Amino acid sequence: MDYASHVNAALPIGSGVTEAACKTIVKQRLCQSGMKWRHKGASIILSLRALERSNRWEQFWGKISQYGVAYC
Repeated sequence: MDYASHVNAALPIGSGVTEAACKTIVKQRLCQSGMKWRHKGASIILSLRALERSNRWEQFWGKISQYGVAYC
């Protein structure tokens, strides 16, 4: 990997950004006291949480509403 060009382009080269995202999106939601998750339920919740955190929530609901589902 050409680290110098990535640094010059202001791209992250460490794992800190990924680890912070995992902590924010995954750990804070799934590891609350008393929570137990099955794989399917956790996957759905994390997908929705990632949409919300990436500011794509409105885009998601715009796509869903094309199929006749009302957005509350």
